[in-house]
Amino acid sequence: MHNSILILGATASGKTKLAANLAAQYNGEIISADSRQVYKELIIGAGKDYDEYIVNETNIKYHVIDVTSIENTYYLKDFVLDAANAFEQIIQCKKLPIICGGTGLYLDALLKNLERINIPENLDFRKSIEHEAIETLRQRVLEKNKTYNFNFDLLSKKRLIRALEILDFTEKNATVFTQKNIDIKPLILGLNCNAGIRRKKITERLKYRLNTGLIEEVETLLKNGFTKDKLLFLGLEYKFMAMYLCGKISMTEAENKLEIAIHQFAKRQATWFRKMERDGFEINWIDANQDFETILAEAKNIITLKFLPVSS
Repeated sequence: MHNSILILGATASGKTKLAANLAAQYNGEIISADSRQVYKELIIGAGKDYDEYIVNETNIKYHVIDVTSIENTYYLKDFVLDAANAFEQIIQCKKLPIICGGTGLYLDALLKNLERINIPENLDFRKSIEHEAIETLRQRVLEKNKTYNFNFDLLSKKRLIRALEILDFTEKNATVFTQKNIDIKPLILGLNCNAGIRRKKITERLKYRLNTGLIEEVETLLKNGFTKDKLLFLGLEYKFMAMYLCGKISMTEAENKLEIAIHQFAKRQATWFRKMERDGFEINWIDANQDFETILAEAKNIITLKFLPVSS
């Protein structure tokens, strides 16, 4: 029997709006599963659409947003702990937990009830392998991971290097995974855009963000002492705007490269969701190309049919 709802989808698919409206309908609170929304200083580039948490003049409570500073390293184990605490608190208040996000590693950790310990960064190890081709790194991860069967993102070179760092640490230390005493059994709703409409939404959203303070946000972060390297690590909007502001590329280049990078990110998200289905998780897909009222009605219909504890 389900005890929560999970809403996933690629970037710009409308997850937050759907989650907030379902929370208003079913007396719920939202747990964010977004790796950049945890940072207090990131707003526009991290897609914190605070207005979407207001439904019919009611503020929908959210969790695991604005929980730390980008001065700190926020590990997967930190997210699992924060999300678990939020989940238990929501249940104790007799409300419905609604998990919302598109960060595959976060979703994987919650669904598989696993916690990764705080494995330290090993800069020397990273430097020793960063010159290797992505396919070589991927094969090394696949070979080493046969012993442990951990779940890694195999698409990003940065993630592959981190995976090898974890595997290297694991070979020399105690077990990396421990059971987390939390039982999350969500009904999973997925918002699915066709590629053409997804590209259009991404392009429109990027232009909106550029026109409503994204550049100024990154400029302020740099002025407040956060280094270019830190912003490069945060990726996407922060990476390319930092490169522009530091004179490495032109604004036209930054915008074009950023748009391409976001499209590639959305494709990686879609690949991760297909992997989740192969791992046995049922995702109830909803066509996100429809008008919002139709999307909401379809979501409520799925909940009525499949989520027995919930009633309108």
